[in-house]
Amino acid sequence: MVALGFVLGLLLPLMPRAHTSADVGFRFASYVDDHMVLQKEPAGAVIWGYGISGATVTVTLCQDQETIMKKVTQVKAHFNRWMVVLDPLKPGGPYEVMAQQTLGRMNLTLRVHDVLFGDVWLCSGQSNMQMTVSQIFNATSELSNTAAYQSVHILSVSLVQAEEELEDLAGVDLPWSKPTSENLGHGNFEYMSAVCWLFGRYLYDTLQYPIGLISSSWSGTPIEAWSSGRSLKACGVPQQGFIISDSVSGPSEHSVLWNAMIHPLHNMTLKGVIWYQGESNVNFNRDLYNCTFPALIEDWRQTFHSGSQGQTDRLFPFGFVQLSSFLSHANSDDGFPQIRWHQTADFGHVPNLRMPNTFMAVAMDLCDRNSPFGSIHPRDKQTVAYRLHLGARAVAYGEKMLTFEGPLPKKIELLAHKGLLNLLYSQQILVQRQDDKIFEVSCCRDHQCKWLPVPMNTFSTQTLALNISSCDGALIALRYAWTTWPCEYKQCSLYHPSSTLPAPPFTAFIANQMLGYHSKAAK
Repeated sequence: MVALGFVLGLLLPLMPRAHTSADVGFRFASYVDDHMVLQKEPAGAVIWGYGISGATVTVTLCQDQETIMKKVTQVKAHFNRWMVVLDPLKPGGPYEVMAQQTLGRMNLTLRVHDVLFGDVWLCSGQSNMQMTVSQIFNATSELSNTAAYQSVHILSVSLVQAEEELEDLAGVDLPWSKPTSENLGHGNFEYMSAVCWLFGRYLYDTLQYPIGLISSSWSGTPIEAWSSGRSLKACGVPQQGFIISDSVSGPSEHSVLWNAMIHPLHNMTLKGVIWYQGESNVNFNRDLYNCTFPALIEDWRQTFHSGSQGQTDRLFPFGFVQLSSFLSHANSDDGFPQIRWHQTADFGHVPNLRMPNTFMAVAMDLCDRNSPFGSIHPRDKQTVAYRLHLGARAVAYGEKMLTFEGPLPKKIELLAHKGLLNLLYSQQILVQRQDDKIFEVSCCRDHQCKWLPVPMNTFSTQTLALNISSCDGALIALRYAWTTWPCEYKQCSLYHPSSTLPAPPFTAFIANQMLGYHSKAAK
């Protein structure tokens, strides 16, 4: 979303094809390195690399000079790759991983040190995921807060495009490292991702075992660049090349970032993924996002499950940030609300039937009109990461009785004789501010429909009544917070009372006094 992304998008070369490993010799995959975090039990971690065709590779895991396990495999002909799956291990460390290649009288040995076992999370998206810790609120304090988090290790993938799927990363900006103020705040929109880091930090506070964080994101990029050709074809996405659009400043060609920055990681055993993207699709294939986003999730899950020899869960947890706010000068105010809605596959909430095992952080109330990086880049990434980690604790870690999403109405009742529309919520609600414009109804008369604001009338712990007297026609639909900038910072109308989680935006038909969420009702 920034000029930097555009410059990088032009200057960084397209990798023409996947690595052929005839000239790489004996080595680990690019991200198998000192300080790495491998996925803990119940899954088995994958270790892989390149070697000489036909050679035997023995992988040994050691701790304090004691051998914990050994795995033996052969280097596959033609591909010149080898791979082992370690037995599941409890969280902890440090360990040493040694790989020894033997072919006749030739014997070569590789070692990586300070290897931990814990949970590995991949963080991807565009500029709001790419923003570093040096760019957020209280940056100085956040950059210095690393001493207690030396078991949270970080890696940042280089910005590279490719025309075909690469098997290994072409580059790593930040190899596996312990956190420092320097590598957490290395320039603007470089590394380390603030949302990724803070999410991992919050998880560590709860879990108290190692966390591995991999950042692979690029500013100004649409979802099509992060999607495989398979998933784009499934959604009927039209073929086209580079896009000239205000909302797209990074690479936009189909699959070029999937090929170079995601697919090379697919042999890795993951715990889950978090994602912050969508701004670049506000004016590009917006109406397809309710297909392309669920399709991306499904395709990533299938690819990582297969690539890790079944070790990454087939339905691994996938969290995402619903778009925040933006001071837009566009004629239409419908783009951001539509993407927010499509991010949930038009359900309004997750998990749902089309997006199982997912979780969402609502961010529309975290606006930042004075951000030096533009209002589209709000600086409060702490709250974003905190809300994401609540979803992870509930969905990925099965924590019961934890509120991780804001209130949505479960029933809408039309009380025409009273001129009221009554909303019954599934959770308790806190009406923080009475806003007479944040709720709107689609009012239809003479085959013409228009959206009209309806003020709040009365409310209780789980119900809210709206005054619909302004509509003198048929009431077709209701929507909430359906605007690019619904409220000022943490001042939206409805929240959950104890968790302070905002009610998400929604749009719903009003029919037979039953709730039926939908995508469009009035123009």
